[in-house]
Amino acid sequence: MEIKEYKNYKEDEILRLYSEVGWTAYTENMTALRCGYEHSLLVLAAYEGDDLIGIIRAIGDGFTVVFIQDILVCPEKQRQGVGTALLKAVLARYPDVRQIELVTDNTPKTVAFYKSLGFSEFSEMGCCGFMRC
Repeated sequence: MEIKEYKNYKEDEILRLYSEVGWTAYTENMTALRCGYEHSLLVLAAYEGDDLIGIIRAIGDGFTVVFIQDILVCPEKQRQGVGTALLKAVLARYPDVRQIELVTDNTPKTVAFYKSLGFSEFSEMGCCGFMRC
């Protein structure tokens, strides 16, 4: 596996990855998704050969806050360290950022994954989060 900066947006591989993990709400508007990628702070991709197997997208200012917007791993490559490697690569890029945040599904699997990488739930820090959809 090789992790590298994702600089050249390729709609076909992004569509495939998002579809494979079931994130079809994003693929309903591929123009908006492309714009999101083009305006991201950082996008890193995991490849096996020429095959995209995972991606992580961060937004924010890179100094006081970084928000992990997307982290996706092909279903057949999940639980093999791809997501961990992607997230650690982002954390290594921003070691002095005060807040690195993300929002995820509240399932035992996702909670355990992020806690294993040093993240805490907002409620554990006396905070709460809000979202407007």
